[in-house]
Amino acid sequence: MTTPAPTSRKTVEQHASDVAALLDEVTDTGVERVPIDEAAARVTAVAVPSPVDLPLFRNSQMDGFAVRAADLTGDETRLRVVGEIAARPIDPAPLEPGTSVRIMTGAVVPPGADVVVPVEESEVETDQDGVETVLLGPARGGGERAVGLFVRERGSDVRAGEELLPAGVRLASRHLAVLAAAGITTVEVRRRVRVAIVTTGAELVEPGETPTLGQTFDSNGTALTAAVVAAGAEVAARARVVDDADVLLALLDDLHGEVDLILTSGGISMGEHEVVRDVLGPLGGWIGSVAMQPGGPQALGAYRGVPIIAFPGNPVSTQLSFEVFVAPVLRRVAGLPQASRVPAELAVAVRSVPGKRQFLRGRRRGDGRVEPVAGPGSHLVAGLAASDVLIVIPEDTLELDAGDAVEAWTL
Repeated sequence: MTTPAPTSRKTVEQHASDVAALLDEVTDTGVERVPIDEAAARVTAVAVPSPVDLPLFRNSQMDGFAVRAADLTGDETRLRVVGEIAARPIDPAPLEPGTSVRIMTGAVVPPGADVVVPVEESEVETDQDGVETVLLGPARGGGERAVGLFVRERGSDVRAGEELLPAGVRLASRHLAVLAAAGITTVEVRRRVRVAIVTTGAELVEPGETPTLGQTFDSNGTALTAAVVAAGAEVAARARVVDDADVLLALLDDLHGEVDLILTSGGISMGEHEVVRDVLGPLGGWIGSVAMQPGGPQALGAYRGVPIIAFPGNPVSTQLSFEVFVAPVLRRVAGLPQASRVPAELAVAVRSVPGKRQFLRGRRRGDGRVEPVAGPGSHLVAGLAASDVLIVIPEDTLELDAGDAVEAWTL
């Protein structure tokens, strides 16, 4: 696996292309078979044929009376009721001419019967000898009761051997329902990309701990975990390391063979104690900056063949970097649709900085226009939480007025 040659600053498109190239080898993740109860949101790897006819047998679509169409004459017909068939295992006797049988929805339609008359179109009487008859009135809404009315024929939904689901379907409840209806218990799906999330920094503590002066809560681990899952991948490992290159290298050794991709946050700036930079540099990785704000510092490389994508440590920069560079690749591998990126109209005037693509956190108003909700600072996590779009301002644009067109990325 090769990594791009170092440059001083890349465009957003250049870095996105480099990330995609580095991740090219994780796009063919293979296939695995999983129980259908664990298959929600997974993507079918191959087409799934039905092993059976659906419905499995002729059954009634309504509560009513199973009859022979040939016995239905005129507007009203009176037939003797010879029994009842409930929705349960049963092999009913053939229906004799001139008779009917009370039937429940989903119950087996007896041989000979070819119409079901709904119960609301019937009137049952019992004479003094205990003989039960049913008066079948005219069909509601008029028309004749044709052969097959309210009878679900075997295989009328799908025949054995026909395709239930094609390859490339993201499994939702409706898809899992048809698999279960056909008696299928497992399904072949694309294996998820296995991702390790590594946050760095001696200043980090876990949420729930009590920070001392100079410590801050590690939000990147939580945010990246959720983002990876939303992009259709699997978080196979999660760790936090202090600013020690030997500790990070030991962790990378442990992760080898267990994951397809490693995402890191922090440790790639120009100062001292930049642990990811100190590890990736000697490995031939690229450490530099991208013409964007926030998220300028970026790095990538590989360790023993495992790609490493390194984000800056500020939480907004980390989350936006994932959305811009990694999420599109993971979504494509998982067979998920890409996040919406559509034109929008500004609700207010905005200013930007020269030479950098600005990703403003914003929200879509009721009138469809968008407006910023926070400043450009890469630490403003509350502002990001209040946003539902990213407002993209091109590198060569310094000012935009209310009403001007921008690109809005749905979060």
